[in-house]
Amino acid sequence: MSKRILIIEDDVFFAEVLKDKLENAGFIVENYSDGQQGLEKIKETKPDLVLLDIMLPSMSGYEILEKKREDESIKSIPVIVISNSGQPVELERVLDLGAKDYLIKAQFGPNEVIDKVGAHFASVDPQEKIEKEKIESQSPISIEGKKIVIVEDDEFLSDLLKEKFKIEKADVTHVTNGVDLLSSLEDLNPDLILLDIVLPKMDGYDILDAIKSNEKTSHIPVVMLSNLGQESDIKRGKQKGAERFLVKAMFSLDEVVTEVKQTLQNK
Repeated sequence: MSKRILIIEDDVFFAEVLKDKLENAGFIVENYSDGQQGLEKIKETKPDLVLLDIMLPSMSGYEILEKKREDESIKSIPVIVISNSGQPVELERVLDLGAKDYLIKAQFGPNEVIDKVGAHFASVDPQEKIEKEKIESQSPISIEGKKIVIVEDDEFLSDLLKEKFKIEKADVTHVTNGVDLLSSLEDLNPDLILLDIVLPKMDGYDILDAIKSNEKTSHIPVVMLSNLGQESDIKRGKQKGAERFLVKAMFSLDEVVTEVKQTLQNK
């Protein structure tokens, strides 16, 4: 019988990536972004494992752990905390409240979180599938020393991406808007640009137009990474010169890195 996992996380992109990966590995998964609702669903569904954020609307992860500890019907359900903060005092507090493990978002991507879940269910067959998928998703292509510019105003996502590319020994620069990118692009002369669409000051399509209309930068490959995923959005990006168009909810961080590697290899 498949194990049931409950994710309580208000970062919709991160939660959806986790849900997709876990479901592909054979787990039954539900996502909830509200703390109070999440606690009610723990009581209602009695999941085999809870993945819990700390900062949540209506009720924090701390409060959920406290309420859970007081309720004999759900007290024994294991919890892995996933949070932005890595302060020792926070780690100590969640472990005192009964959490089985603790992961810092900036240090662990979706695949690493899933590895932790697989390790928790050490006797469950889906762990083999998780490891296989991780190996298959890894590309032997090296991007060591490659200059990559991330244009993204989501600081959390940017930090995760930067960590992933740094592990690959790439030279990573992050900017939050097109004006800053275009003012320094010729000096940066990157090997690839990872570009969001919804950005302050100018959108990704206008940025792409500016890159491709300048003979000094038109050669730089651009991979678009956006929440927009309509066929018209993808078609527009490719018509303007994007090498690839990745929809955030459909790609884990490791898969984004693999797409970048393949784009650079093709160029």
